Amino acid sequence: MSVTELHKKATVACPFCSTLNRVDLGRLGDRPRCGECKRPILLDRPIAVTDATFERVTTDTDVSVVMDCYADWCGPCKIMAPILDAFAHDRAGEVLVTKLDTDRNQATAQRLDIRAIPTLIVFRKGRAVGRQAGVLSRPQLDALVDAASRA
Repeated sequence: MSVTELHKKATVACPFCSTLNRVDLGRLGDRPRCGECKRPILLDRPIAVTDATFERVTTDTDVSVVMDCYADWCGPCKIMAPILDAFAHDRAGEVLVTKLDTDRNQATAQRLDIRAIPTLIVFRKGRAVGRQAGVLSRPQLDALVDAASRA
């Protein structure tokens, strides 16, 4: 890992108290904790984003942010979930995997023009650089993120 990779940071909301935290991705092995409630922030799985946190998470993160736009009732979204879980685990520290519940966060879903779910969007510094609707296989997901990350 290069020196620049050691200093990459991500802004994520604590899954317990919703406080936004700045996490050093080079130190994931130190098991980051929320600055407010002191509970663990686990980045080896998708992290929820909301209308309130979307902007900060996507713009204030040094690595690519993969956002899964989904709904709890959606069958294809349920098929995509374990693929994203494995992807987040395998690529922790190099990609931030997030999920946006489109039913609960309609303002962001509308802003992103989500017309089908699941929709995966890859962001770099707040700008959408890749997008795909529907279920993707793991190799397709890797290819989408890798191509978008080079953009």
